[in-house]
Amino acid sequence: MGRPIDIICAGELLVDFATAEFAQTPDEATLFRRIPGGSPANLSMNMARLGGKAMLAATVGNDDMGTVLKNYVARLGVDVSCVAQVDEPTTLFLEMRTATGTSLQTYRTADYTMSIRQFPYNQFENISLFYTTCFALSKNPAQHVILEAAEKAHRAGVQLSLDANFSEKIWPERREAQRVVAEYCRMGAVLKISDTDCFSLYGEDKSAPEAILEQFLKMGASEICYTLGANGCWVADSKNQHFVPARPVEMKDPIGAGDAFWAGYLTAYLDGKSLEERAMAGRRLAEVKIGNFGPLADKIDRNLLYSDMHA
Repeated sequence: MGRPIDIICAGELLVDFATAEFAQTPDEATLFRRIPGGSPANLSMNMARLGGKAMLAATVGNDDMGTVLKNYVARLGVDVSCVAQVDEPTTLFLEMRTATGTSLQTYRTADYTMSIRQFPYNQFENISLFYTTCFALSKNPAQHVILEAAEKAHRAGVQLSLDANFSEKIWPERREAQRVVAEYCRMGAVLKISDTDCFSLYGEDKSAPEAILEQFLKMGASEICYTLGANGCWVADSKNQHFVPARPVEMKDPIGAGDAFWAGYLTAYLDGKSLEERAMAGRRLAEVKIGNFGPLADKIDRNLLYSDMHA
């Protein structure tokens, strides 16, 4: 898009303690691996891994874990000048993967204590994309701060993007969530939402994908990616609509697959690829993530996204 900074990601940077292997029961889940997490953090790191210029606006604790996380993100080449450290503890996820599924417990503290002073308004005209999530928007003051920053970014010609990763457990006020998502879409956002999140957010029987796409376009979103997990995804804008199927891949670790998908998608967006090619690029990076336990490699050849584009 011709601007020197590809993306600023606004929201959570946290530590994710995930079971190192599948356990039969929660009682057997005793060995955990520490993984840097939070969708905005993951996306910024993935974009940097692909050679992009990324910034992260987030808040962590003024503690050892907060410093570790900030240093880790910076080591991958992300600009962390907008990452603040506060006296609240760093936010923690505890993720247990058992034979009956995955359970997630959130210990939410520092991440939502964001300040408007963290955003580089004087640089907005140099940024191509502004990205955030429903998780980040689910609690004040972060919600108010991010929406204000997004509006200012929009006025500066920055393309907004939202991962509507809604969870009623994280954001119990569903109507407020619907209002905030609609407000973000009205600013022409590029939106990603899964079938599960869409059902949770709107509490209705699952509609045909075409109806879902039309719903968000009518809200004002400029582009929609509606993901169906192992069943692929639909993408649409005002002129085009495509279905991109998923491909078989060995499942080693699904954590962060959605963030990998969106990093591939937005990188292809910045590279001027077509709507369908963006979805294919996202699929490719998600496949790499699913086939690898833990974070992706520090550096990823950007050409990987397009190497088997029409396979």
